[in-house]
Amino acid sequence: MIRLSQRLQTIAKEVPAGSRLADIGSDHALLPSFLAQQGIITGGVAGEVNEGPRDAAVRQVRAAGLSKKIDVRLGDGLAVLEPGEVDVVTIAGMGGVLIASILEEGKAKLMGVGRLILQPNVGEPAVRQWLLDNGWVLIREQILEEDGKRYEVLTAVTAEQADRTNEDVYRPQELRPGLTADRELLLKLGPYLIRETSPVWHDKWRDEVKKLEMIHARLGQSELEASREKQAEIRREIEGIEEVLAACTPKDKPSSH
Repeated sequence: MIRLSQRLQTIAKEVPAGSRLADIGSDHALLPSFLAQQGIITGGVAGEVNEGPRDAAVRQVRAAGLSKKIDVRLGDGLAVLEPGEVDVVTIAGMGGVLIASILEEGKAKLMGVGRLILQPNVGEPAVRQWLLDNGWVLIREQILEEDGKRYEVLTAVTAEQADRTNEDVYRPQELRPGLTADRELLLKLGPYLIRETSPVWHDKWRDEVKKLEMIHARLGQSELEASREKQAEIRREIEGIEEVLAACTPKDKPSSH
């Protein structure tokens, strides 16, 4: 039986039973193999852009006896798909800007797809912005920590399948009297995560503030006018994040054990 990391388990739980799945950048086809073994998906496509990972995925699928259910394909992004072939797409473990560009370049292949489950390693705002620009509605955000790394899992559906609109999702949120998170801030920090304020989310943004402080200090060593302007911009960003963190105290989630 295939065992998944906590990160992949979180993604797997977002895949509805009876789905046909495409996993792009499939990492040994672990996710589709697990979901097929569990009887959750009826079939799947594992896409890899390079031959080495493709061959590893083929071996995994064969060893699991799933060659009739999972088709491993070589190709760039969504180019491995035919329109209407799957109804769920997962893209995990790469940068948010790359995920957004894969979706943009493969838009024609998303015909018939009702759900996107995306796990950027960095650059989550780029993913949220693409979803918003293209009429996909974010229905859930999750953040987890595993092996010292933090991951966000974003689940989005088509407007027809959503029980809310993007207007609702990105409506400005009052965090405390006098402090409102506008659309820009919600795209950066996550419209659901900012409400849930988990300890992992807090830790992530405290670390981001530390990184920004280091950049701010480095810029302070420069005489250039452009560096001064950038420094002031970063100071505003730091203050904005710190205000939000102060307003949103961490809520401990009940243990699942």
